[in-house]
Amino acid sequence: MPFLLCNDDYHGMVRPLKILCIDDDPDIRTAAAMALALDPAMVVRAAVSGSEAVALLRSDAWRPDGILLDVMMPEMDGPATLAAIRALGGYADLPVIFMTARARRSDIAGYTALGADGVIVKPLDPMHLASDVRFLVEGRRR
Repeated sequence: MPFLLCNDDYHGMVRPLKILCIDDDPDIRTAAAMALALDPAMVVRAAVSGSEAVALLRSDAWRPDGILLDVMMPEMDGPATLAAIRALGGYADLPVIFMTARARRSDIAGYTALGADGVIVKPLDPMHLASDVRFLVEGRRR
């Protein structure tokens, strides 16, 4: 079940961003959501799998500004999830950032060739995750 985190201290200083975090590991999903919520203008929703995320996006109940996506997940991995998201109407240009421990240059080149807008290396740095995600999402949207 997706959950939502946001910081109620937002006072209009920075444009609010809605981020969908997709990861099958509950510890990483929770840590990422909490780290992203350190940004007072970031609203985070989480999905436990690629299929859950695609269903959420299909429902049009909540449209994110960007997606933080785990590469290695069972059933539907990150690349397959990215392809499914891109195939949805209206999501071809949505910024998607992969999260992975596999971060050799060739891996990163492969992820960007698949259409990822950035790669954040695990283990995640909770003090910089929100600013890194904001930088990648805002940069893509410009």
